Amino acid sequence: QVQLVESGGGLVQAGGSLTLSCAASGMIFSSKTMDWYRQTPGKQRELVATINSAADTNYADSVKGRFTISRDNAKNTMYLQMNSLKPEDTAVYYCHSTHRGINHFWGQGTQVTVSS
Repeated sequence: QVQLVESGGGLVQAGGSLTLSCAASGMIFSSKTMDWYRQTPGKQRELVATINSAADTNYADSVKGRFTISRDNAKNTMYLQMNSLKPEDTAVYYCHSTHRGINHFWGQGTQVTVSS
């Protein structure tokens, strides 16, 4: 059974930093493309960053240059280093992966709040 567990959210002032973690189990983590999404009330879930099995990365334009996605296959864990945080980064952040693009797996989410 696939489980994704996020941690590391919290309250931070604008300009500050946070690092989110996503611990994965029940999957061959090293072979998986992993993503971070975020969602605010009343809006669709937004793709923030992606990292594939080769550690190639992609970012939403809104976070390029500020956020860094990474993975540690030995620990079955993915990270999102968030720097220069802005109030508009406030959201619930979710870890995501798929099995063959058919089955989608989500974590429970972790709240990030950036105060101005």
